[in-house]
Amino acid sequence: TDPEMRFTSSGNSVTSFRIATTRTYVTPEGERRQETEWFTVVTWSKLAETCNQFLSKGRRAYVEGRLRTHTWEGQDGQRRFRNEIVANTVIFLDRPGVAPLPEEGEEEIQPEELPF
Repeated sequence: TDPEMRFTSSGNSVTSFRIATTRTYVTPEGERRQETEWFTVVTWSKLAETCNQFLSKGRRAYVEGRLRTHTWEGQDGQRRFRNEIVANTVIFLDRPGVAPLPEEGEEEIQPEELPF
């Protein structure tokens, strides 16, 4: 989703947005499947302002940070939980308006092929 910036009572900027990660795999029966997971990313201060200005739905980004469990009480009085990524690094991987869509026949990169 597009980023949403707000300010804390002390004036600190915080921007949150959702990102999707998709994993393509082949089942033991030879069927190709995709599995998508969504994550909430939270950024603070200058990084929050940068993400709010330059990120938009469909842009590709590399996010690095720590996991945090956000806890709150819902309107029904029930305690709610959500895992979030508190980002300390966000790298924009494309330019606005030119985010490429994955090709249908695109091969998945295997973990052993990664340079790190």
